[in-house]
Amino acid sequence: MKKNLLLAAVSLVALSATAPALAADLAARPYTKAPPAAIAAVYDWSGFYIGVNGGGGSADTSWNLVGFGAEGSHNSTGGTVGGQVGYRLQSGQFVFGIEGQGNWADFSGDNISGITGFRNRTRVDSFGLITGQVGYAWNNVLLYAKGGAAVVSNKYDVYSTVTGANLDRADETRWGATVGAGLEYGFAPNWTVGVEYNHIFLGDHDITFASGAVERVKQDVDMGLVRLNYKFGGPILGRY
Repeated sequence: MKKNLLLAAVSLVALSATAPALAADLAARPYTKAPPAAIAAVYDWSGFYIGVNGGGGSADTSWNLVGFGAEGSHNSTGGTVGGQVGYRLQSGQFVFGIEGQGNWADFSGDNISGITGFRNRTRVDSFGLITGQVGYAWNNVLLYAKGGAAVVSNKYDVYSTVTGANLDRADETRWGATVGAGLEYGFAPNWTVGVEYNHIFLGDHDITFASGAVERVKQDVDMGLVRLNYKFGGPILGRY
C-alpha cells in the first residue's frame, strides 16, 4: 500500500514538471492569418471624355420647285469623320450624359428633275449634334439612347445634263432634331470603343437659289459611326 502511494506521488510530480513545457509548445505554434476578401473590379463610366468617330451616312432629299411641283428625290451617300466631347455621371447601373459632336461629311447624290430636265444635286458637307444621353451599364459594357438638336450644312447645285455646266446653286445651314442609340465597351483603362446609329430630322425648308428660284427641300439623314473615346479620371472602382 505504501509502495502504491509512493508511485502515485512520483507520477504527480513528473506530470507537474512537464505541464509548463507542453503549454510553451502550444503557445509557440504560428498564427495563420485568414486570406483577405476578394475585390471585384467595377468599371466607372463617370467623367469627361473626348474621342474621334468615323463612318457613313445617307441623306434622303426631295426637291419641290415652288409654284411648279415635285422635281424628284435622291439619296446623298458617303463617308464622314469627326470628333466628340462629353461628360457622363453613373448612378448605380444607370448612366446619364451630355455630348457635343462635330463632323466633316461628303454625302452626295443627284437626280434628273421631272420638271426642268436638269440634274439636281445635294451635298452634305458637315453636321453637328448636341445631345443628352441615358444608358444602362453592365460593368464595362454600356447601352445608351440619345436625343437632342442637330445642325447640317448643305450645298445645292443645278447642272445641265447636256454640257455639265452649273446653272444654279444655293447654300444653307439648317437645324433639326436627332435621336440615336449606341453600344460602348471599355476595353482598357480609360479607353472605350463603340458603335452608334443616329437619325436627323430636318423636315421641309424653302431655299432661295442664286437665280431667285425657290425650292422646298425635305431632308432626313441616317448614319452609322464607329467611335473611340478616352475618359479622364480613374476607370475602376473596387468593391468587396
